Amino acid sequence: MTFMFLVRNVFHAKPGKAKALVETFKRATPHIQATGIAKKTRILTDTTSNFWTVVIEQEVEDLNAYMNMAKTMGKNEEFAQIAKEYSEMATGGHREVFLIEE
Repeated sequence: MTFMFLVRNVFHAKPGKAKALVETFKRATPHIQATGIAKKTRILTDTTSNFWTVVIEQEVEDLNAYMNMAKTMGKNEEFAQIAKEYSEMATGGHREVFLIEE
């Protein structure tokens, strides 16, 4: 049996930085997709949530590989620079992991 998980990384952008954060995630997505770990990636912004909320959502089969992806991605200089940029645009956030039940 193969499980599929939905991983949502929820970021609270600094005021006025949500659009820039979205653009940064758009630049990061090809690097994430290239690992083959995230099967589908979407970027979401708030409509009724806290102001300046940006979510990057990914479908993954292997949570272990996903959690270890950050270690490998840090060796990619271009991705490391992108990650530094988005960490400077956010005030905080959290991760949610769901088992897809379809």
